[in-house]
Amino acid sequence: MLVDMKHASFTAAIRQADGWWFGWIEEVPGVNAQERTREDVLASLRECLAEALEMNRRAAIEAAGEGFEEVVVAA
Repeated sequence: MLVDMKHASFTAAIRQADGWWFGWIEEVPGVNAQERTREDVLASLRECLAEALEMNRRAAIEAAGEGFEEVVVAA
């Protein structure tokens, strides 16, 4: 089961410094980006977030082995 990114939301913290935009996703360690424009840093964060969630999902499934059950939960 894949995460429906249309309904999931995360918090991007962004700032501009020295001609660059920096950003990170507060809820997912390691998801960060640096770009020249605000729009580009947000696009990079979305892409990096999607990749990180999929990698984490695959790692969890591999670690679970056989016979596990996937259940959708909300915070």
